[in-house]
Amino acid sequence: MGDGEGREKPEETKKIVHTYPLIRHSDMPEEMKQESMELVVTACEKHSTNNEAAARMIKDEMDKKFGPPFHVVVGEGFGFEISFECQNLLYMFFGGNLAIVIWKC
Repeated sequence: MGDGEGREKPEETKKIVHTYPLIRHSDMPEEMKQESMELVVTACEKHSTNNEAAARMIKDEMDKKFGPPFHVVVGEGFGFEISFECQNLLYMFFGGNLAIVIWKC
């Protein structure tokens, strides 16, 4: 028998990054929430290295679909306190640590 045959290597510690969208808070109607989530995923995948471009794409599409004025923040490590119009807030995570906030004033 050779060296190392039959022995298992110790399992490496792996960091699991969830790529699915995770809604933290939303008061949007279900249909609007689903459309917004799909839009966020599309924008974040298309502009994976440019959060500002992703935010602009989301804002423009939300304004077209649901009427202006929507506001969007895309980034990591930020806090917020906002006033918003009822049934027009979405706070979610995508790609592990990328947070997205969409609201209408």
